[in-house]
Amino acid sequence: MKLKNTCAIITGANRGLGFEIAKHYVLEGAKVTICGRDAIKLADAHHELEKLTHASNVFSLPVDASLPDQVDNLVKTALSQMGNVDVVVANAGVYGTKGPIEEIDWQEWSDAIDINLKGAVLLTRSVLPHFKHKKKGKIIFISGGGATKPLPYLSAYAASKAALVRFCETIAEEVIDYGIDVNAVAPGRLNTRLLDEIIAAGPEKVGKVFYDQSLKQKQDGGDPLNKAAELIVYLATKASDGITGKLISALWDPWQNLPDYLNDLKKTDIYTLRRIVPSDRGKMWGDVE
Repeated sequence: MKLKNTCAIITGANRGLGFEIAKHYVLEGAKVTICGRDAIKLADAHHELEKLTHASNVFSLPVDASLPDQVDNLVKTALSQMGNVDVVVANAGVYGTKGPIEEIDWQEWSDAIDINLKGAVLLTRSVLPHFKHKKKGKIIFISGGGATKPLPYLSAYAASKAALVRFCETIAEEVIDYGIDVNAVAPGRLNTRLLDEIIAAGPEKVGKVFYDQSLKQKQDGGDPLNKAAELIVYLATKASDGITGKLISALWDPWQNLPDYLNDLKKTDIYTLRRIVPSDRGKMWGDVE
């Protein structure tokens, strides 16, 4: 019961990775408040989670993560119902519009930024006064492939995820004196509705390379959801205290052992976004005399 006496808010938790995170949290003893835009799927998720724990440990609220009033109400309601909030997981996300930037629907492009980036910022803004007051808290963002490499024809998703990681790094430094840890998680190649969206859009919208990669991922099963959920459980525990401002891969990083390297993490830019210079790739032509 790694999360006994822990109260968490998880956005976008009515399906996919968000639901998997919520499931792991309640199985580890946490109280959770979950939210999502689809009220019917949210009710189904709530019911499934209640089967795994006591009914008093699960709360839910239909919320559009991009709307400030609804996010503020989510945090207020969670505090009222659970009595406390220790962890927030900003999981709500969309691919958004797909296609060449000059052809996409501008409103759909902006909507993806609102959900993926602004939604996480709104949740952070809303919960920080509570965390600062008690000088403790965990904020966890969900990154994606767009944060660390270009994703042609998915520019809104890529831009929002890269911005989200830099926001994570920035806010981590902003609140470091309050005992608040802020991290982002790269969950891996997940076979969720987002993958189905890519396949349904076709190579004309998302490009042949990414479409073919997605088909292969669909066939091989992708990476297991539980790997990301296990890391997100870990980042909510006391064992992860002091690990902050990092982008951590659920699949490729030795996250279970990170406390052993806490000094290195605090004093270096390990697991952060950075600019690659020629010397990083063994080239000397970038040096200035």
